[in-house]
Amino acid sequence: VQLQASGGGLVQPGGSLRLSCVNSGRTQVNGYMAWFRQVPGEEPTFVASISWGGTRTNYDDSAKGRFTISRPNAANTVYLQMNSLKPEDTALYYCAAQWSSGTPQFLASSWIYWGQGTQVTVSS
Repeated sequence: VQLQASGGGLVQPGGSLRLSCVNSGRTQVNGYMAWFRQVPGEEPTFVASISWGGTRTNYDDSAKGRFTISRPNAANTVYLQMNSLKPEDTALYYCAAQWSSGTPQFLASSWIYWGQGTQVTVSS
């Protein structure tokens, strides 16, 4: 599994961005995928997750109603559509895969594979 995240950038408050995470490795991700974000000096925090078939999603309260996670082709690509962005959404966003079932999804340590991160900056 090799995860590559992209789509970050500078956006004004109230704007939108769509992040993409592609698995370019030979091994498919047959389970959940997720997005986390991290600000300097803090641990990664959970944003959203999605099941293999895209039928089950989970969101942090900060993302509910504004962000949408999707997974059109089940295995290889996951998106995070972010609308109504706020300055507090500024962070390095990571995609993650292979959740250890039975452990809390909101913990970064519950995920095995990570992408390299894409920076999102919300500022006027």
